[in-house]
Amino acid sequence: MTGHRFDLPEPDAFTRTYWDAAAEGRLLIRRCGDCGRAHHYPREFCPHCWSEDVTWETASGRATLYTWSVVHRNDLPPFSARVPYVAAVVELSEGPRMMTEIVGEGEPSASRASEEAALSAGAELVVAFREGVPVFTRTPVLPGASV
Repeated sequence: MTGHRFDLPEPDAFTRTYWDAAAEGRLLIRRCGDCGRAHHYPREFCPHCWSEDVTWETASGRATLYTWSVVHRNDLPPFSARVPYVAAVVELSEGPRMMTEIVGEGEPSASRASEEAALSAGAELVVAFREGVPVFTRTPVLPGASV
């Protein structure tokens, strides 16, 4: 197998704005000009009302933990070097939910009991960036900081 990375995005013409902002430490979402609702992942139309009147908006970077799973095995590079890690869905303060990874203080430790105690639904999170990819942490980080 070659050194292909399964965790890094392959931006296209539409998503390049999103990934360029993430590389600068900014999380973008899309907001509909017709119904006013925000959404994520980036699309060229509103998934709520189907309007094409959507624009980019910088998100606050605040979120709450909606659900998560501790991954103990993943054979794809570079995930095998990261196990165990926390795959999660967070609810952004602007409303949309997004899939992500929890890093830093919220990462699981060796024992199952401490993994369960480390995270809870509704936990307050803040965005951080690892290699230009948004991840979340329970520990506040400075804007643009890398993890």
